[in-house]
Amino acid sequence: MESIKDKVAIVGMGCTRFGERWDMGVEDLLVEAAYEAFQDAGIEPKDIQAAWLGTVFSGISAMTLAPLGLQYIPITRVENMCATGSEALRGAAYAVAAGVCDIALAIGVEKLKDSGQTGVKGPAIVGDNPDGSSAIGSGYSAPASFAYLGTRYFSHYNIDRDEGKRMLAEIAVKNHHNGSLNPKAHFHNTLTVEQVVKAPIVAWPLGLFDCCGVSDGAAAAIVVRADMAKNFRSDPIYIKGMAISAGARQGSMRQDYDYVHIDENVRASQQVYAQAGVKNPRKEISCAEVHDCFTAHELIVYEDLGFSRRGGAREDIFGGTFTLKGELPINTDGGLKCFGHPLGASGLRMMYEMYLQLQGKAGPRQVKNPRLAMTHNLGGNAGAGIGCCVIVGNEK
Repeated sequence: MESIKDKVAIVGMGCTRFGERWDMGVEDLLVEAAYEAFQDAGIEPKDIQAAWLGTVFSGISAMTLAPLGLQYIPITRVENMCATGSEALRGAAYAVAAGVCDIALAIGVEKLKDSGQTGVKGPAIVGDNPDGSSAIGSGYSAPASFAYLGTRYFSHYNIDRDEGKRMLAEIAVKNHHNGSLNPKAHFHNTLTVEQVVKAPIVAWPLGLFDCCGVSDGAAAAIVVRADMAKNFRSDPIYIKGMAISAGARQGSMRQDYDYVHIDENVRASQQVYAQAGVKNPRKEISCAEVHDCFTAHELIVYEDLGFSRRGGAREDIFGGTFTLKGELPINTDGGLKCFGHPLGASGLRMMYEMYLQLQGKAGPRQVKNPRLAMTHNLGGNAGAGIGCCVIVGNEK
């Protein structure tokens, strides 16, 4: 199978401020993100030859992009739960790599705060039946689902419950610190470990500050052929690999599933490393955005992606490995936890941060001399997920 490595480049990106955007509708968010990307790439809407829209709840067809004024071009609406934004980018990148078009738009949006359904279940689960019952299961709760990762990890590696809570708290503190440096993040409050540990419990060991926020927002990318990229800007970002791995819900059906790893994360990362030629991700990846919907998942992701050895995430967390000044900075923009999580936009928001980092434009969050960057999403939940990884670099 042929690799996409260095066939496609990103030459423009845009991202709205995430948060409770009562002042903006879906159309407003799309326009803001898209036009920032158009301006960044030095193009106009008429230059776009095809577009991919990623949204879970905020649009049902290509017509959702009508406010952008894209005239009579192919537009595809895609959805893959929390990996939706990355799925939109994959569609645009594959089309350009295949030679079907030269300039494509990937855009993701979600307007969740107007749904009226928030809290531990969040917005209506994809696949809910017309009678109100859930296709995933009665009483499904995302925090409860991901809490299993924490409790099992603590048990599997003989970690005292108080130490385990503090370990998760360090992740939340890191991401809130990074988000406080980002004007587009949903939350700007820094936290202490004690505040996180003592916060009200949602689903043990996950407290209030272990869970990401429900947000509104949009993000967009302009994708072109790599050999055209320097015509648009001097510092394009090249796609090195893209992988999506969807399981058959094996973890949910097997009684021996250990809940200390997620196969879809592991397999997607292995595929993308092979495409990009990465042998030692901890040493070769300069920075990463990972799917920290809950702190317990970020903990697992460190090991699933090969950034930490199995059972070794604890020493890396307490050692500051993944902080801005650490060996491998992760979630430099605040992550889902602090930047926010409008489902359809999150994958592209992650890429927006990696794009800025690789161009040296991340301001006070800037990582020193980045070369390769990575984004990671998980759609679904532990045991029944869709893993997605993308690697980009600033050299061809």
